Amino acid sequence: MNLLRAPEVATPRAMAAMVAVFYLVGGVAGLLLTWGGHMQGTARAVMVSMSLSALLSALVVARWGSRWSRNVFHLPIGSAALLVDTAVLVAPDAGTAVASAALIAFTVMDAVLLFKFHVAAAHVLFGLTGVTVALTVQGDVSLPTALALDAVIVALAVATRVLVLRAADADRDPLTGLANRRGFDESLQHLLADLSRSREPLSAALLDIDHFKAINDTRGHEAGDEVLRRVADEWTRALPPRAVLARHGGDEFALLLPGSTGPAALELVRRLCAEHPAVRLSVGVAERRVGDSAAQLMRRADQALYAAKAAGRGRCELDCAGAEDPDQELARDLASALAFGEVVVHLQPIVELCSGTVVGVEALARWTHSRRGPVPPDVFIGVAERHGLIGALGEQVLLAACTQLAALHRDTGRRLRLGVNVSGLELSDPGYPARMAAVLEETGWPAGEVIVEVTESLLEADSAVAVAALHTLRAQGIRVALDDFGTGYSSFSRLDTLPVDVLKVDSSFIATTTSSVRRAQMLRSIVGLAQALGMDVVAEGVETAEHDELLRGMGCTFGQGWLYGRPMPLAQLAATLATRPLVKAG
Repeated sequence: MNLLRAPEVATPRAMAAMVAVFYLVGGVAGLLLTWGGHMQGTARAVMVSMSLSALLSALVVARWGSRWSRNVFHLPIGSAALLVDTAVLVAPDAGTAVASAALIAFTVMDAVLLFKFHVAAAHVLFGLTGVTVALTVQGDVSLPTALALDAVIVALAVATRVLVLRAADADRDPLTGLANRRGFDESLQHLLADLSRSREPLSAALLDIDHFKAINDTRGHEAGDEVLRRVADEWTRALPPRAVLARHGGDEFALLLPGSTGPAALELVRRLCAEHPAVRLSVGVAERRVGDSAAQLMRRADQALYAAKAAGRGRCELDCAGAEDPDQELARDLASALAFGEVVVHLQPIVELCSGTVVGVEALARWTHSRRGPVPPDVFIGVAERHGLIGALGEQVLLAACTQLAALHRDTGRRLRLGVNVSGLELSDPGYPARMAAVLEETGWPAGEVIVEVTESLLEADSAVAVAALHTLRAQGIRVALDDFGTGYSSFSRLDTLPVDVLKVDSSFIATTTSSVRRAQMLRSIVGLAQALGMDVVAEGVETAEHDELLRGMGCTFGQGWLYGRPMPLAQLAATLATRPLVKAG
């Protein structure tokens, strides 16, 4: 138990309540002393005025005190001590003086309950010194009597502080010194009660330390504990005074930001994450909506945290469930289309350049909306990612493509390698490899004939979960292709560490190879590097015979583009395969 810290009970709401009650009791006590004592003339008028001032102060603190910062409370507590000193000085006799001096216990109790030890000690010293001097100046009370009163008050204050701190430990995490989940829940309930009157905004955030288990496993639990303490210390120092930071459990922290809107809270946590990059965090933020319960607010923060993790970790996301969403209707229609099998799969041929033979296909989703007509893939795939439909979409495309190619193999004996695009959200789900294995088992399609295509930008996020999923897929026999290669800037330095078997050179790169000698030389270098690393190269966006000739001359392994065939339904692909290869080697 740390006696130096401020007691956990010292929330703005609790501070306002305690100070208001003490002012109220002090005012009533002053009126009773005036009524029951022998005060006359000026002394009586002064005591009545101070008592009424105390009652008025009680109303002010009760009404607005919950919005004050901790530092503001120094003023009412210090002022109360001066009022007590004045009451002692105007007392007509020793009994009234001692009774008035006893009211200093209220300021002392306020101080020890609300402030850190050194601040509380300063208030206690100020209050007791003042009342002791006032008693001796008043003349009817001896110094030993005044000191005896001081001793009793100090003993009560120390006992009260110890008991309050001990009780507060039940709501505090012993490792970080922050509130634990119980303390956080109590703070949230208090804030919700206050906000029902003030109507100011409130945002909540959940912070999760990325790859914390790996820290414990590789560096030991002491290192993990040190990371937790570091986050607690750094964020506590940087957060606004009214913020509430708690250890929610394990490697997760919870944060309350009264007075902050969702966007403002998101900007704050992003700034703090950038200022303290040594510990990488995923953060979900949600702003309280009218009518939200504590559970509903934290559930939405948890959903935002899940989105941050699914997007590659190391991100801060704002829950926008309550905001106006322009593609909400399209998302509902897409969900319906997935449920009724209205999203279809087209297959685009991939050609072996040395022979011109179709050796594989890429599965591409296509959706024709009942009212809008064909919806571009980049539009509805983006909607699927933003609305939690990407897993269902990806699974449906994989299932349909495997089923169709299995049927093609039964009917024609042609087995084509299948390329399927995988979203970062899918790979960040630890259960994705198992679901893919289940689809392959259901359709009978061999894992060795599947290539999962991931984008360079997805792997730039360096998500450990996503990369681990790729390793798991490769262990199952599935190959991995790095899609859109050539549009990023960091892939060359990482080709030897990422689990990649195939490079798919982006179409924008291919388009300029016949008009730019430098681009052609760069492509030749990429092909040579890939071959040296044991990788195949697929050139995307091949549209002209000139492109085809150049690529074959470079030794590029495979090509894909409109020259060889646009994405097409299975029946059209089967008819094309039945005639002849789409391109003959020159």
